[in-house]
Formats: sequence, structure tokens, C-alpha cells
Amino acid sequence: MPLETTRLLNIGLRFTTLGTRFLFIFVLAKYLDPASVGYYGIFTATVGYCLYFVGLDFYTYLTREILTKPLNQRGQLIKAQAALSGILYLFFLPIALTFLAYVDWPDSLVLWFFPLLLLEHFNQEVSRLLIALSEQLTASMILFVRQGSWAIASAALMKFEPETRNLNLVMALWTAAGVCAGMIGLFKFKRLGMDGWKKRVDWRWIRKGVAVSSMFLIATLALRGVQTLDRYWLEALNGIDMVAAYVLLLGVASTLLVFLDAGVFAFTYPSLITHHNDRNYEAANRKVRKMLVQTLSVSAVFAAVSWFSLPWLLDWIGNPVYIEAIDLYPWLLVAMIFNAVSMVPHYGLYARGCDKPIIYSHIASLIAFVAFTWTISQMAPEIAIPLGINLAFFVILTWKSLAYIQIRKHDTSTAFY
Repeated sequence: MPLETTRLLNIGLRFTTLGTRFLFIFVLAKYLDPASVGYYGIFTATVGYCLYFVGLDFYTYLTREILTKPLNQRGQLIKAQAALSGILYLFFLPIALTFLAYVDWPDSLVLWFFPLLLLEHFNQEVSRLLIALSEQLTASMILFVRQGSWAIASAALMKFEPETRNLNLVMALWTAAGVCAGMIGLFKFKRLGMDGWKKRVDWRWIRKGVAVSSMFLIATLALRGVQTLDRYWLEALNGIDMVAAYVLLLGVASTLLVFLDAGVFAFTYPSLITHHNDRNYEAANRKVRKMLVQTLSVSAVFAAVSWFSLPWLLDWIGNPVYIEAIDLYPWLLVAMIFNAVSMVPHYGLYARGCDKPIIYSHIASLIAFVAFTWTISQMAPEIAIPLGINLAFFVILTWKSLAYIQIRKHDTSTAFY
């Protein structure tokens, strides 16, 4: 299939998923009480955060390694990642059980936590590998099944069957979709013709990968910490209903990144890695410049469309909890634009193996977020979290941009200190 056709189909699938997820949070806000929407937001953020403990961000190492190996060795690498994840689950489960014993979630949510964590982890890793292997279309199909299909089914049932308007239905459909997505991923891997599955697990290679990815893990936990702590902190400052409004508005703003990932980033970073391996730095720089222009253009269009559409969508929900919180949206939108633009130098640095600026910027963002939010919350608790995440993403954008500008002056280097 021609590349442009694949790109259009990929964008179409991602856009469908994007639109579905964009509208789904509004459906939840219309048919569920604000507390349920708030707990849904906290639950999804917690599952997303825990994925890094069971995955260890090992994909950041595997992605670069697998592209340098022939087909008959790739299965061994994936098998090694699976073995590592099995060990991580053994360590993580007791910690997670202790955490779940103390959270004030509804009991039904606690029961859904582990099945959904396992399915989301498996499908996420499969999708990442498929993207790295330039199988973006299949990855987008899996994404639609695991994120879009069950949202459509949930929305339809809630509209026509009032007794289904609860979080249990959402979690059950989410789980079923996760199983289907996993089956698609396994089928695709079988057809890729990779070999090496019967080779022994290379624990030395795993240890090397853990040493590399653990630094990325620290950075990712710091970044995701901002995007998980914000919900818990907001609940403590303003209550669960405010979390519901925050989750709704942030969900709208965050769709920008989903669209950029589908139409820009997923097609760019594998080639950036290839250019780096070939030491073709000028070609990589042209890719980064093009990616910046595309990111800024999409961000501008998204900002205009979402801002003018949001009041109409909130009126459709009809709940004053969300309508009264609309003033938060500009802050959240700007934060997501900072985040989106920062991904341009991020991929430029990642492709060249320049990991330290990425790691340091994420750690600095968490420190800035906690310090700034703590200070502002004493005076203006209702706006402290939105201001805090703006500062966090601005720190990341500035740090990565300066690092990438600097490394362009040292194109013969493979690491940046």
C-alpha cells in the first residue's frame, strides 16, 4: 500500500478514535453524576501511571535495538521484554494491593483495576512495537479497538438504556475491547515473520536495557507524576466535582496530542532514528523543522475549533458544574500546546540518543510543579493546578529546545552531556 494511502488511513483511524474519545467524556458528563466522572478520571490516570512500573519504560531501549536487528533475532528481544515484565508484576502486585486498600474509590473500581492494567500494558507495548516497525496502520486499528470501540458502545447504551448509566458498564466494555485488541496484536505479530522466539532469554541484554531505560523511567514517572498528582491534589483542594470538570476540560485539550501523534509523530520518529543510525544529521534536522511547522499549524487549528465548540458542548451537558469551570480551559489548552511543541525537540534528542536533557527536563518539571502549585494553592486553590501544569510543561519545552539547539552544533556526537 502506498505511503500516502497508509498515512491517510492511519490518520482516519486515529481521527475516529480521537473524535470518539473527545465526545465520550461529554457523554459521561451528561449521563453520570460528577463524582463518577471524577473517579473515572482518577482511575484512568492511576492505571496510566502504574503502566510505567510494570513496563519500566523498557520500550525506549527496545525500540532503538529492534530496528538494528534482522527478523530472525527480533523475537528474542520481544521475549526478553516479556520476561522482564513478568518479574516486574511479581514485585508490583503487593504494592498495588496495599495502595488499593487505602484509596476511597468505589469498590467496583478496585475490582477492575488489575484486569485493565494488564490489558492496557500488553496492548500499549504491542502498539509501540508496531509503530517502531513501521506498522502504523495496524497500531491505529488496535488503538481504535482498545480506546474507541467500547466508548461508542458505552455511549449508545447509556443513551437508550438508562439502567446502564454506571461505571461498571464502562469498565466491562473497556475490558472486552482490550481482549479484542490484544488478539489483533498477536495475529499481526504472527504474520510479521519474526523469529528467535525459542532462543534463551538474554539476561545480560535485559540488564543493559534496564540500566538505559531506568533513567527514562525516572523521567517518565516525573512527567506522568504531574499528570496524575494533579487530579489527587485538585480533589484535596476543591473536591471530586471539580476533578470531574477538570478531567472533562483536560480531556478536550489533550486530544491535540492524540491527533499529532497519529498524523505527525508516529510517521516521523522511526525515520529520525534511521537518519541517526546513518549519521545523516542534516536529513534529521529537516525532519525536525518540518515536524515543528506541522505541530504549530495543527495546534493553532485545534485551539480555534475547540474553543468555539466547547460552550455548545457544555450547554448540551447542561450541568452547571462543568459550565462554571469553563474559565479553566484556556489554561489547560496552553499547557497542552506547550506539551505538544516540546515533543518536537524531544524526538530530535531521542533519535540521536541524547537522553539526559529529556530526563533532566522531566525531573525539573515535577519539582517546579510541586513547588509552584504548593505556593499558589495557599492563595488561589481553584487555579493552582492549571497554573502549575503550565509551568511544568513550559520548563520541559524550554529545556529540550535549548538542548536540541545546542546539539545541532555538535552533529558528530552521539550523546549530549
